[in-house]
Amino acid sequence: MTLFAGKKGLILGVANENSIAWAIAKQILDAGGECGFTHLPDREDDDKKKNRRRVSKLTDAYANAKFLVPLDVQNDENIREVMKTAESEFGKIDFLLHSIAFADRDDLSRDTIETSRAGFKLAMDISVYSLIAVCNAAQEILNPGAAIATMTYFGGEKCVPGYNVMGICKAALEASMRYLAYDFGPRGIRVNALSAGPMRTLAGRAAGVDDMLKLYEYMAPLARNVTHEEVGRTGAFLLSPASDGITGEILHIDGGYNMMGSPGRLLDRLPS
Repeated sequence: MTLFAGKKGLILGVANENSIAWAIAKQILDAGGECGFTHLPDREDDDKKKNRRRVSKLTDAYANAKFLVPLDVQNDENIREVMKTAESEFGKIDFLLHSIAFADRDDLSRDTIETSRAGFKLAMDISVYSLIAVCNAAQEILNPGAAIATMTYFGGEKCVPGYNVMGICKAALEASMRYLAYDFGPRGIRVNALSAGPMRTLAGRAAGVDDMLKLYEYMAPLARNVTHEEVGRTGAFLLSPASDGITGEILHIDGGYNMMGSPGRLLDRLPS
């Protein structure tokens, strides 16, 4: 498969082997694309550099994984440094994956109405504004016709109890995606969002993914959950020339759960 032959881009947000960003990146790497990666900054007192080590364990296996650098999306200078690294290595880039979100665990675990002001600002800054900041910093190195994708979840469209403040962030992220798609449109640059069903990732565990996995298995038309490989292929599609007529869209990969208007087959399991 050579869908990404000659294509170069940035993957932001790999944390470990279970990250959706890695599932997408692996598809791109296997299809001939060249990728630059970022990782969460390590604490200065962390001699083992755990964040970097988790990602390098994955990227070191690929000759076309060209660099791995830290990224703090709350630091505009650091964002610019990452883009300079990409420009130095690639010149221009053809794709950019934004797979970054964070909310304080205390705010996630309480009712939305009790979200702290500081926690709300933090979650919105990292989970939403980071997409705008990254796209702004990448403007000069994006090739005409380049593709940008971000990761969202159904909790940004409908109320999903337990997703709480992150659902608000995803709604704002999706709106930001649409406005960025408009801004970039004249250059042929596309911006889309991938909405995956629940998955066992670091973020998924923080949001209580196990209960959601059971619900989706009962309610989704496909009667199962989606796999990392399926999400990876779909994300790679959005970043590839094969999706060149699509922009400003939320592409669901959730076994059809999002289109259900009733509990579906789950009704068979409820007491009569």
